[in-house]
Amino acid sequence: MPKISVLMPVYNPNETHLREAIESILSQTFRDFEFLIVNDASTLPHVDTVVQSYQDPRIQYAVNDTNIGITHTRNKLIDWASGEYLAVMDHDDISLPTRLAEQVAYLDQHKDVGVVSCVFERCRWSCKKGKVKQRPVEDQDIKAALMRSCALLHPAAMIRKQVLIDNHIRYEHAFTPAEDYALWCRLIPYTQFHNIPKVLFRYRCHSGNTSRNNRAKMHRSTLAIQAFVEYENPDLYKAFQKVATNKTICRLFGCIPLWKTVTQAERTWVYLFTFIPLLSYKKTAS
Repeated sequence: MPKISVLMPVYNPNETHLREAIESILSQTFRDFEFLIVNDASTLPHVDTVVQSYQDPRIQYAVNDTNIGITHTRNKLIDWASGEYLAVMDHDDISLPTRLAEQVAYLDQHKDVGVVSCVFERCRWSCKKGKVKQRPVEDQDIKAALMRSCALLHPAAMIRKQVLIDNHIRYEHAFTPAEDYALWCRLIPYTQFHNIPKVLFRYRCHSGNTSRNNRAKMHRSTLAIQAFVEYENPDLYKAFQKVATNKTICRLFGCIPLWKTVTQAERTWVYLFTFIPLLSYKKTAS
């Protein structure tokens, strides 16, 4: 049984991006893994050609008879996996050579951590060196950040499979395309999180990204996730509210900033033209 199952759903990727993603996994310094690839009934013929051009015995390839969507395909990959750890991978990103080795080492040494991700570079089409995107590192900071955003980069994450099994947690279709954010939030009561403070991944940001193509649906899903995570973790949410900072800018004609409000805990500050202090007030208990 391999130590890691690398899980990669595929649907109509750019041919070059797919090759780069596959080769970034095959080039990992850590070698004890199975590489599970599921083609979700892509309509582009090069997908089969590219995947089958690699003769590495660690690759196992399956094709869905019909397009079942990203969430169901991710769950199919989990059920197929035999590794102790699940390394998430998307079909257009790049894992740097030591990603698997460093994430395995961390999970082996920290049995209370069920999910580990990392700092990453946000790149353009070519996925060359990009802008480094930081994330909170420690468990409590990550869980607080999850109250409002997806604080771990999903395609760069490694998950302890037993945590999912023990708590009957899977990706949920109702929250697609934010199914990854929902998964992290469901796991909050059951495990700890960590982001390795080192760049181990390159995330390709382009017009074909799911999050870009489904902005309205992503927004609705995010609001629904925030509702259940607040309800299921009331103490954590109260602690988050005490330190959270929310900013709102009102713009004339959508471009000229008129004023800005900044709210932290129970106090709000109002700034004219976003920088001239006008007033502040404290929310009173009702």
